[in-house]
Amino acid sequence: MAAFASFLATSASAQTIGVSMALFDDNFLTVLRNGMIDYSKGLDGVTLQIEDAQNDVGKQLSQVQNFVASGVDAIIVNPVDTDATTALSQAAAAAGIPLVYVNRQPVNVDDLPEKQAFVASDEKQSGTLQTQEVCRILKEAGKKEASAVVMMGELSNQAARMRTQDIKDVIATPECSFIKIVEEQTANWSRTQGADLMTNWLSAGVKFDAVISNNDEMAIGAIQSLKSSGRAMDDVIVAGIDATQDALASMAAGDLDVTVFQNAAGQGQGAVDAAIRIAKGETIEKKVYVPFELVTPANLKDYQAKN
Repeated sequence: MAAFASFLATSASAQTIGVSMALFDDNFLTVLRNGMIDYSKGLDGVTLQIEDAQNDVGKQLSQVQNFVASGVDAIIVNPVDTDATTALSQAAAAAGIPLVYVNRQPVNVDDLPEKQAFVASDEKQSGTLQTQEVCRILKEAGKKEASAVVMMGELSNQAARMRTQDIKDVIATPECSFIKIVEEQTANWSRTQGADLMTNWLSAGVKFDAVISNNDEMAIGAIQSLKSSGRAMDDVIVAGIDATQDALASMAAGDLDVTVFQNAAGQGQGAVDAAIRIAKGETIEKKVYVPFELVTPANLKDYQAKN
C-alpha cells in the first residue's frame, strides 16, 4: 500500500472512478465505501461516482454499462453475486476501461482480462483464524466433546462458501476434531435473520457449545436471541468475522468471544489505488490481499478505532 501512496503523490491528472457497491445498507460495506471516499478526498483530482446496486445483479450490470457509456477512467465493483461477474468483466474489457473488484472474490478471478484486478482479504485466513480460536477456547474450558452451529452468509457469495469450508477444514484437523457441527444454515449476513435462525434452533431444542458465524451481524443477532431466551452468555462461545464497531461493542460487553478484523478501509484504499494505477498504464498484481487479524477480548483495545 505504501508503494501505491508514493506513486499517487506524483499524480496530477484528473481521474473519474465509477463505483458500484452491492448494498449501501450493510455495516461492513459502509465502512468500505467510506474508506474509499475518505481516501479519495486526499488525492488530487480524483472523483468517485458511487452507486448502490441494492443487491440486484441486473442493476449492477446496468451501473457498469452506464459507467462505460459515460467514459469513466476506471470502475470499482463490489459484486452482488460473485458468480455473476463475468458479464461485468466483459463489459469493461470491451471498452478498455480498467475494472477492480473489491472485497468479494469474482468467480473469474483466475481469468481476469487485461486491466482488471481483485483487492480483498484472503478468505482462507478468516474462517480459519475464527475457528482455531473457538477450538482453543473450548479446549481451555476442558471440553472433550463439543457441538457447534454454523451461520452462513449468502450462498451466492464466495466469502460465505469459503468461510464455511474454513470452519470444516479446521474441525477436520486432529486438534479440533472433538467439535461436531450439529446445524448449519444461511442467515444471509443479516442480524435480523441471525436472530430468527437462532430462535428457531432454540425452539427446536438444538444443543450447542459454540456459534460460528460467517460475519458479525449474524453473530450479534444470535446473541440477541440467546439473551432473550435466558441463556447465559458465559455458557456459549459466539464467533463472528469483520470486527465492526457493533461487534467490538458486543465483545466489550462480554457477549461476543471472537471476531476477525477485516480491514475495510484498507481494502477501499487498495481498490482506489489499483484503479488509478491501472488507468495510468501501470502493471499491478492481479490479486492484492490485505491480511485478516484475529480479535479477542485480550487485544480488543487495539481494534476499537479501526473499523
